[in-house]
Amino acid sequence: MIPLVHDLADETVLIFGGGDVGARKARRFAREARVVVVAPAFTAEAYGGAERVREAPAPADVPDWFDRVGPALAVAATDDEAVNDAVEEAARERGVLVNRADHAGPREAGSVVVPATVRDGEVVVAISTGATSPALARELKRRIAAEIDGTGELAALTAAIREELKAEGVDPGARRRAVAAVVESPAVWKDLGEEGSNPRRTADAVVDAALGAHE
Repeated sequence: MIPLVHDLADETVLIFGGGDVGARKARRFAREARVVVVAPAFTAEAYGGAERVREAPAPADVPDWFDRVGPALAVAATDDEAVNDAVEEAARERGVLVNRADHAGPREAGSVVVPATVRDGEVVVAISTGATSPALARELKRRIAAEIDGTGELAALTAAIREELKAEGVDPGARRRAVAAVVESPAVWKDLGEEGSNPRRTADAVVDAALGAHE
């Protein structure tokens, strides 16, 4: 499988199953998309603001839910394999991405795996072990979270610098070198998140030095 980043803004995610797995999926996708969860009961505490519909669909009822909701992604997270099979079949017939939460290992074409993720602002790192070791994915997530602390701020900072240099007419090669110098600067990294520091001021000094070195 090849990892991709999918923009689900203004899209709908349809989840079958209201247990802990369905709730976890709902919280994940509700950050960006409209989420509809269909289940006979909702046993978790939080669903991220998803729409919850209390219903126990039989396999024959599943296609109607697809037609009513029009999802971009469907999640099969029930404890009924027949219902999960119906979700997968309905998704494939309609060209909709599908995530089988009850299956591990190799997937059919069109299937997606929802990886463990670490987020700092707009910086997102996805972790997958091919469903072979959830424990390893959790440990990697813990370690990576510490490594990327502050990178969201740095991403926003370098985006602003890049746009400003572009507006000033700095040529693309020089812009790339200047931004690279900022993200590689130990001084900038040290200032990120440090109380009383000024990462922007430090970054501007790095940019000036990088541009001056190639004049």
